[in-house]
Amino acid sequence: MKITTKFTIANFSKPYIIAEIGSNHNGDMELAKRLIVQAKDAGVDCVKFQSWSKDTIFAKKKYEDNFFIADDYRDRDDYTLEEIVDAYSISEEELLEMKSFADEVGIDCTSTPFSKKEADFLVDKLNTPFIKVASMDLNNLPFLTYLAKKGKPMVISTGLSELHEIDKAVKCIEATGNSQIVILHCVSTYPPVDADVNLNNIKTLMATYPEYGIGFSDHTIGVEIPLASVAMGACLLEKHFTLDKEMEGWDHKVSANQDEMIKIVTGSRRVVDALGCFRITAPETDEKKAEFRRSIVITRDMKAGEVLTENDLDYKRPGIGLKPEMTEFIIGMAVNRDLSNDHILSKDDLI
Repeated sequence: MKITTKFTIANFSKPYIIAEIGSNHNGDMELAKRLIVQAKDAGVDCVKFQSWSKDTIFAKKKYEDNFFIADDYRDRDDYTLEEIVDAYSISEEELLEMKSFADEVGIDCTSTPFSKKEADFLVDKLNTPFIKVASMDLNNLPFLTYLAKKGKPMVISTGLSELHEIDKAVKCIEATGNSQIVILHCVSTYPPVDADVNLNNIKTLMATYPEYGIGFSDHTIGVEIPLASVAMGACLLEKHFTLDKEMEGWDHKVSANQDEMIKIVTGSRRVVDALGCFRITAPETDEKKAEFRRSIVITRDMKAGEVLTENDLDYKRPGIGLKPEMTEFIIGMAVNRDLSNDHILSKDDLI
C-alpha cells in the first residue's frame, strides 16, 4: 500500500522555495527569528534548519583531527571543530521554539535529520511537512528506509552521487511503500564553478523519473542559476539564506541575502508564467496583429479596368487589407474603380 499525505510538493503550480537557514543562525535563536521573518518577507515558502549535534554528525576521529571542511576555518586556534559544531547546533527545544515562531509568521518550517533520534523528533514533535535528506545520506540506505517508513514526503538531494546511486536510493524509498518523492539535482561544492553545475541533469532526472517532482538544491553564487533551474522544470528550489554574507559562520558566503531571495522568488514565478504551454498560439489580439502586419498596397495611381502586375504591388502596415500571401492570386486581376497610389487593397477593389 502506498503512503500518501496532503503535502504534495511536486504538484505545486509554482516552485516551492526553501530558505536553507541550516546553521546560519550561528547558535543564536534571535538571529534565527530574524532569518525566518526576512525569509517570509521575501516570499519564501519554507525555512529549513539542520538537526544534528556533535554526537550525530562526526565520529570522534574527526574531532581528533580537528579538520574543518570550510577552507577559511582551517588552522584556527580560537576554537576547535568540536566546540564550533556544538555552538552551531540547534537543540530540540530551540527548534520547537522556531517552529512555533514560524507558525506565527505564517511560513512552513522543517529541518534535515542526521540521526534516527532527530528524525523521530521532527516527525513526532515538530510534525514536519516533509523529510529532507541531505546529499551525504543518499547512499545511507538503512537510514533512508527508516525515514521513508515515517510516511512523510521525501525530498532527497543528490550531491556526491552517480545516477546508479540515485536509483538505489529511489528504489529503497519505494520499497517502503512511500511514493511521494522529490529529487533535487545538487552539486555539493560550496560554491561550484558554473561548468560543474550541469543543470541539464534536471532534464535527465525528469526523463528517468517522470512520476516524481524534480528540483534543485543550489550552492552557486547569485540568482541566475536557480532561476535557470526553474526554466529547466525544477518544481522545488533550496537555497542557503543569510542576513549578511560576511557574517561569521560556515555557509554565509554561499547564501542568498534577502534582496537575492526576493529576486529568486519573484523571478521564478515570472519564469513559470512565461514558460506557458507547448501549443504554439498567438496571444496578441486581432487589433494588435493588424497594427504590426502588412497589407498589399498599389504603387501607382490606377484606372478602373487596369490589370495588376507584380510591379504594381508593395506591402505596408497596417494589416487591414489583403494579406501579402494573397499576392499570387491577385496578380492578373483588374481593379474595378479608380485607385490612388498607396491605396490598401481589399477584395472589394477587384474584379
